[in-house]
Amino acid sequence: MEVSRIRALRGPNLWSRHTSIEAVVSCTDQECRIDSIDGFEARLRERFPEIGQLQLMGHSGPVAMAHVLQVASLALQAQSGCPVTFSRTATTPEPNVFQVVIEYSEEAVGRRALELAEQLCLTAVDDKPFDLVAAIAELKDLDEDVRLGPSTGAIVEAAAARDIPYRRLTEGSLVQFGWGSRQRRIQAAETDCSSAIAEAIAQDKELTKKLLDAAGVPVPVGREVTDIEDAWRAMAEIAGPVVVKPKDGNQGKGVTVNISTREQLNAAYAAASAVREDVLVEKYIPGSDFRLLVVGNQLVAAARREPPLVIGDGSSTVQALVDLVNSDPRRGSGHATSLTKIRIDDIAISCLSEQGLTLDSVPSKGARVILRNNANLSTGGTATDVTDDVHPDLAASAVAAAQMVGLDICGIDAVCDSVIYPLEEQGGGIVEANAAPGLRMHLQPSFGKSRPVGEAIVSSMFAPGDNGRIPLVTVAGTNGKTTTVRLTAHILGCQGLRVGMTNSDGVYIQGKRIDTGDCSGPKSARNVLMHPDVDAAVLETARGGVLREGLAFDRCNVAIVTNIGVGDHLGLSFITTVEDLAVVKRVVVQNVAPDGMAVLNAADPMTVAMAAACPGAVTFFTYDREHPVMATHRAQGHRVVYVENNQIVAAQNQDEQRFDLASIPITRNGMIGFQVENAMAAIAAAWALNVDWKTIQTGISTFVNDAATAPGRFNVFEYRGANVIADYGHNPDAILALVSAVENIPAKKRIVVISGAGDRRDVDIMRQSEIVGDAFDEVILYQDQCQRGRADGEVLQLLQKGLLNAKRATKIDEIRGEFLAIDTALSCLGEGDLCLILIDQVDEALAHIAQRVKEAEATDPNMLMHSA
Repeated sequence: MEVSRIRALRGPNLWSRHTSIEAVVSCTDQECRIDSIDGFEARLRERFPEIGQLQLMGHSGPVAMAHVLQVASLALQAQSGCPVTFSRTATTPEPNVFQVVIEYSEEAVGRRALELAEQLCLTAVDDKPFDLVAAIAELKDLDEDVRLGPSTGAIVEAAAARDIPYRRLTEGSLVQFGWGSRQRRIQAAETDCSSAIAEAIAQDKELTKKLLDAAGVPVPVGREVTDIEDAWRAMAEIAGPVVVKPKDGNQGKGVTVNISTREQLNAAYAAASAVREDVLVEKYIPGSDFRLLVVGNQLVAAARREPPLVIGDGSSTVQALVDLVNSDPRRGSGHATSLTKIRIDDIAISCLSEQGLTLDSVPSKGARVILRNNANLSTGGTATDVTDDVHPDLAASAVAAAQMVGLDICGIDAVCDSVIYPLEEQGGGIVEANAAPGLRMHLQPSFGKSRPVGEAIVSSMFAPGDNGRIPLVTVAGTNGKTTTVRLTAHILGCQGLRVGMTNSDGVYIQGKRIDTGDCSGPKSARNVLMHPDVDAAVLETARGGVLREGLAFDRCNVAIVTNIGVGDHLGLSFITTVEDLAVVKRVVVQNVAPDGMAVLNAADPMTVAMAAACPGAVTFFTYDREHPVMATHRAQGHRVVYVENNQIVAAQNQDEQRFDLASIPITRNGMIGFQVENAMAAIAAAWALNVDWKTIQTGISTFVNDAATAPGRFNVFEYRGANVIADYGHNPDAILALVSAVENIPAKKRIVVISGAGDRRDVDIMRQSEIVGDAFDEVILYQDQCQRGRADGEVLQLLQKGLLNAKRATKIDEIRGEFLAIDTALSCLGEGDLCLILIDQVDEALAHIAQRVKEAEATDPNMLMHSA
């Protein structure tokens, strides 16, 4: 068995909406039937008894090793605690080759599970040992390392419950909620409104005390000290038990409480100064330690924290009691679990010594043995929820303290006897304000109710009903995608929206290109959705990105499928038929929002069939209003867009909106059929987004399809009285559409410049030249700069084969080099001729043509260059 081409599908994809690992698995003939491998299944189950069924219920037939890999990968993740359920194995056109797909919750865990599953299968074949316990432990540890911590995870879960999209921006806890201009960001329990100044104030405990005291909030007296002798003087000034802690610290590190002797002070000062050079000595306030969580202007949770301790049973040592407590599965070594293991270190031993105990001591039954004087969960403490008991005045003090510091999310530490009274009545005080407070004591308290603090934080970031989404249109299909994207984006821009756009030319923000090249994949789409200056997104979605990685979004408002036709790029990535291609293109339709719209070409049967997969509504478009699909759809009260009396008509029931083709420049008065279809699709998309009709009219009438705004999309130049059309058509359907369009333009002589992309099938390359051979008088063939896996001259040979039975072409030339081919064609043109140039290097070729036009203008001042 050989496992290759492992991909992470990070969004909705060909197989499901789940994030998944996809791998290509090649099996030998014997491995295609595991029952032919003597004793294999028995050895497999001996090594992994929990692997489950290898054959789906109700199915029969041979089980291949690829199926075993699928089941084992999923089961290993499930056994390690990952919430995964989906997996699939699919055959491919290649014998003994399978595609295995396994859901993952964390990509690194999914990849490692696949590797371990492969090892499991090999050890079962070779009858070698496999350490299942170690494998599951490794996956558990890896999952704990890479998944979000409890605080961030709770906020993310709350956002997801409100249908707010999220994206993890780093391997840490930086997360984006929402898209574009409506996005917000968090890092753990900090938001993008948590100021660095407020965080710095909270870290400076002395400054925090001064500000809280100024606000009338009770705080313990004390001061910063310079050395141990100054600490002793400060303790004498306070004249009572003290607390020693670092001036800038967190998680209770270096904090020692209830110090009343010089010996205790020496140890406490050493512990604090080991964390930070600056040390505070404060009055010790007797009572319990409470954490009060403030979000915005509200107290949303409160917990009483107990220091790490054990209860004597009269027979066990302190060490044995600690080991027993630490065996609780809720206790871990980090923050991923609800509790943390109690640490035995110098501070714990010192604390025991103060109680006259050692680790080997046997406390009496019921005796409370304290292992630390601070009550932080990170050092092994416990928490009891007391939210319902907090007195309103005490809550008001906590909110005032958070607002004085300036934190929108703040953990206030208060010490008092009880939260049922105001602080002033019981001599309590607020001892700290914490930025990025841990939430797990409120999410999973040791005792009492769990509090929805994640929901509270999300509600402070997004108003009721706000899901942080921006209008999102995605465009798929074989041809017409880029122009449809550009026109749709232009219409939305006319509405006053700042539009982010991706297509095969680049990434554009408000019309400015910020990235170049083919940007029709998920990486570019994610960049647009991350951009803070984007109010709406229009994204070209090519088949390659869907296959490689899935979609960049969980759902869209509008999905346009322009056409499927005879397809393109067939034979790549196991997509060998038009039906296969339609399944890939259908992914965008399957992920339309329930209140969204699919815009589908009614004249294309493969596209029409996608309507059944759409969770939202459907608008059909095509020229003919009487087309059976159109007539039926309209009769059922749904939306249709068609052409009638030289107008595009958008209709539903008896309501109609009409747009003169003469007012839509890209259609050249309706002569360019494929541009009419692109305009219909864009109008339908804008209609679905509730753009007003006047704005739609403005958008379609002001959209210019020149080389600057829509490079390679039927760009028209005038050269010495001849029409020169440059287009990036690169498949039979596109060339048929171009031929249909140029036939409407009068010409004395017609010349075409054409090449073929090497990554197409032989039949597709030959079909392209066959089409132009029947429509043009002269054909100039050239070889692309990149042959895409073809041998030198191989594409030209295929193009020549397609021209063997040409019905019209009487002259055929071969040119090596795109620019030389362009120059050769231009030199043959006379007034009234027409030349179609199918360009490969879009920007460079258009610049070359423009330069030649400019040179011609210099010799003929009356000649004008124009674009259409």
